[in-house]
Amino acid sequence: MTPADLSRTVVRAVRCAVEEGELPAEAGVPERVVVERTRPGGVGDYATPVAFQVAKAAKTSPREVADVLARRLGRVPGIERVEITGPGFLNFVMDRLPADVLVRDVQARGLRYGFTTALELRARVVAEAVLRIELSQGRSSAAPVRAAPVARRDGDVVAVYGGDAAAWAMLAVAPHETPAFDERLLVQDESNEFFRVRYAYARSRALVRNAAQLGFRSEPGEVDDDGGPLVRALADYPLVLEAAAHRRAPEQVVRFLVRAAGELLDFQHCVLPKGDEKPSAAHRARLALAEAAGTVLAGGLALLGIDAPDCL
Repeated sequence: MTPADLSRTVVRAVRCAVEEGELPAEAGVPERVVVERTRPGGVGDYATPVAFQVAKAAKTSPREVADVLARRLGRVPGIERVEITGPGFLNFVMDRLPADVLVRDVQARGLRYGFTTALELRARVVAEAVLRIELSQGRSSAAPVRAAPVARRDGDVVAVYGGDAAAWAMLAVAPHETPAFDERLLVQDESNEFFRVRYAYARSRALVRNAAQLGFRSEPGEVDDDGGPLVRALADYPLVLEAAAHRRAPEQVVRFLVRAAGELLDFQHCVLPKGDEKPSAAHRARLALAEAAGTVLAGGLALLGIDAPDCL
């Protein structure tokens, strides 16, 4: 089970609990549940406060809702166990996600990995039409995001730093915070997070080219423990997008990209054969994981409106 599947599984658990009378009918079923990585000091791999949302509508306690959902979710394949902390937070310990399952999912979805298709056709068509109509009148379909302006002292940041670097700085902090601009945005090494993310993407493309020169291509498969942190990072991406959209917080995508880039750069050294080694199934699986990581980085940068160059 992927983390994105977990979010949908929680929604189904609420729906079934309501339909079968374990939760009051007035509880309602949320369209979407935000599931996030457990914070430091927490329990398990992922957590959600959904019990509080359901309890408010049902006029009951979050703990009672959490007890009902924990019993149901603890029986779902892919979930090792469910624990309740505090007044009703659900915490999940997940079975290990196979790397080949994750890589095939990224390959199938490409740059749209992590996107949701929750809206049915008419709702999407109507929403897009309303958005276009509102934009023609200089408005947005959603409440406008209040963003602190660029400080006057920073001047024309696009002219000084370039459009992509300026966008990165503006999106790297919460909208209400004033973005910081300095010469580090122009540094061409890994001390610059903006450079590091795009460099990691470029390295993923270089690995594919180098592998082709060695006569092999990627093939999804299991990877050893060295790839574990990268697998976990990529698996989190759909949840990051969901949370960023829910909170209207693009800085969460920025933080994810920095994390994923770091994991890929650490992992890259074991992708290609060394010395007289012949390409093996393990090398093909590692290459597939690195290629998937590049796809996710490119998709995240595209959402931010930033280019992902193949070479740096």
